[in-house]
Amino acid sequence: MSFNLMIVIVTCLISYGAFQDQSFKYKFMHIPFEEHSQGEWYRMLSSGFIHRDWVHLLVNMFVLYSFGEYIELRFTAHFGPLLGKFVYLGMYLLAIVFASLPSYYRHREHRGYAALGASGAVSAVLLAYVVFAPWNLIYLYAIVPIPAIVAAVLYLAYSYYADKKGGSNIGHDAHFYGAVFGFFFTIAINPSWANGFISQLLSFNF
Repeated sequence: MSFNLMIVIVTCLISYGAFQDQSFKYKFMHIPFEEHSQGEWYRMLSSGFIHRDWVHLLVNMFVLYSFGEYIELRFTAHFGPLLGKFVYLGMYLLAIVFASLPSYYRHREHRGYAALGASGAVSAVLLAYVVFAPWNLIYLYAIVPIPAIVAAVLYLAYSYYADKKGGSNIGHDAHFYGAVFGFFFTIAINPSWANGFISQLLSFNF
C-alpha cells in the first residue's frame, strides 16, 4: 500500500471521528492563540487531519489521491522504494506545518481564530506535480481542461488576492504557502528536476 493511500485512509478516519465529536475536533484544530499561549504546537500538524464537513474532506482526499500517487512514485523511483515513501510523507507533513505558519504569526494574539483541513498539504502535492508535468492537462472541477502550469499560476494568484482581500472563512494563505512549499521542496531535494521543469516549459509549442 502506498503511503499516499495510507494518508488518505488515516485522514478520513480521523475526520470522521471529528465529525462525531466536537471536543475531539477542537483538540485537533489549528488555533494560533492556544499554540502561542499554551504551547500546543501539535495543532499545526493535527489540524491537517480533520475537516469541516464531508464535502471539504472528499474534495481534498480526491485531489490528494489523484496526484499524490504519481508524486510518491516519482520520489520512490529516484530515492528508492522505502526512502522515497518517507520523503513523500515528510513533504506532506512539513507542508501542513509550513502552511499553518503564516496564520500562526498573524493570529497568535487573537482568541477567535481557528483553522482545519489538509488543503495546504494538498496544494503542496499539486505544485509538486507541476514540477514534473507543467503542460499536462488537469481538469478544473473535473470538467474544464487546463494546463497544470496555467492552473498553478492562477491558483497562486487567486489565493494571494483572496488572502489579502479577506472576508472569507477559507484559509487562502494556507493554500498559497502550502503550494509554494511543495514546489520548492520538490526541486530542492533533486535540483535536476528543476532543470527538467524549465526544459519542459521552454519546449512547449504555441
